[in-house]
Amino acid sequence: MAAQTYDEVVLGRRSIRGYLDKPVPRELITEILALALRTPTSMNTQPWHFHVITGEPLDRIRKGNTERILAGEPDSREFRRGEAFAGVHRERQVHVAKQLFSAMAIARDDPAARQDWVLRGFRQFDAPVCVIVTYDRELSGSDDTAFDCGAVTTALVNAAWSRGLGCVINSQGIMQSPVVREHAAIPDDQVIMKAVALGWPDPDFPANAVVSERKSVDDAARFVGF
Repeated sequence: MAAQTYDEVVLGRRSIRGYLDKPVPRELITEILALALRTPTSMNTQPWHFHVITGEPLDRIRKGNTERILAGEPDSREFRRGEAFAGVHRERQVHVAKQLFSAMAIARDDPAARQDWVLRGFRQFDAPVCVIVTYDRELSGSDDTAFDCGAVTTALVNAAWSRGLGCVINSQGIMQSPVVREHAAIPDDQVIMKAVALGWPDPDFPANAVVSERKSVDDAARFVGF
């Protein structure tokens, strides 16, 4: 990425901010989490933890993430990401990116605008709240743990949407795990898995109107014995 300082990036971010500059009450987040915590888990293990960050600590995470990325630091994500997407999975990734770039009028030959768009993820999309989802390290060898954390994160997002909030589940915000662990004070016995940017969505932000294409039921499901 082009050499920039964090302050230079921040100066231009308001023009591509997808959230309203409006705080989210702690009481509302507590209500949302209480709903999400009813998610069933394997053997009732409930392996998850939520670190809900706002204000100055979140700004320190934004700055640390951005500065390390701009400096060319390799990512240090703790949760396995696997191989790069290929085939139809890569096609879907590219297609939704094209939808977003089109909505935001970001041209293919405009590297500065494309970089600004990517950097939003490392700033948690400039949302007023970030929820870091972690799980107990002693359960790292269990695929059920990842499944359960995915389920509770989906439940959190659905509960938030039911209250008028907007969310983005993302990995960019936790790519620089030492920054996140330090400023969110995450204990060493927990693995950092995902981040959820949370806030009041701006209805005038073009990208918020993008609806990704989905498989049809016929493509996604097989019915046996009916």
